[in-house]
Amino acid sequence: MRAIWKGSISFGLVNIPIALFPATRTEELRFHLLRASDLSPVNYKRVAEADGQEVPWEQIVKGYEYEKGKYVVLKEEDFARVDIEATRTIDISDFVPLEQVDPMFFSKPYYMIPEKGGERAYALLHDALRDSGKIGIAKVVIKTREHLASVKPAARGLVLELMHFAAELVDASEWKIPEVREIGKREVEMAKALISGMSSEWDPTRYKDDYREAVHKLIEEKIEHGGELPGKPRPKPKPGKVIDLVSVLQESLAQTEAKKKAAAKSAKERKQTGGAPARKKRRAA
Repeated sequence: MRAIWKGSISFGLVNIPIALFPATRTEELRFHLLRASDLSPVNYKRVAEADGQEVPWEQIVKGYEYEKGKYVVLKEEDFARVDIEATRTIDISDFVPLEQVDPMFFSKPYYMIPEKGGERAYALLHDALRDSGKIGIAKVVIKTREHLASVKPAARGLVLELMHFAAELVDASEWKIPEVREIGKREVEMAKALISGMSSEWDPTRYKDDYREAVHKLIEEKIEHGGELPGKPRPKPKPGKVIDLVSVLQESLAQTEAKKKAAAKSAKERKQTGGAPARKKRRAA
């Protein structure tokens, strides 16, 4: 995998050469736009507003509209002139406790891999951040945009996570959140009990994209049936109204407890049978 950015981390007089690599991958289902009559693929054309003529890529430039209908063209060399040093440096200005940063500020992570000669300083920064419980706050220019970012210690190295600027977050006061009367002590205790019963150790491998798998299965079924499926689609469930919060909590607690008992019983049976699922005894004839 190719690095998307190369530069250095800078804090104080310390400078660590690093390269950035994507830490996430998007696995989206890709669909093509087709003409319904013959399933011919539909292509997009880049057309100029002035005369409706198609414009080839080599004739397209980037422009900023500073007044209605008036543009100034920016070329690649213009972007290179914008503080060339800053575009290649992740300049840490502050170290702050991670727990003080609202998770809503974090956006997209990247792996930070040390370049030759920066391994020792890289490891030093990682261990210092890990032991202090703090993260570095910095600014970095990637492509044509400046980002707020954080330098975080991960299990095996450092991660740069792009962040939102404060002005980019919508203040919750802009939404009309209804006033709720005081919640009863019994309801709170039951909710806490439900949270406790559903608590477990964090294991990200337990979660998968069920919708994506279901769409894949649907596509396979449509291929098998020549493009059409028999029967009607399932109706969408109607949203229910919570009338009695206490009764809903009680039912949820009962279901959670039943699931825990079933899981414990299943684990016990697997242990007794050496890992194989327990078989039901046949009734005597």
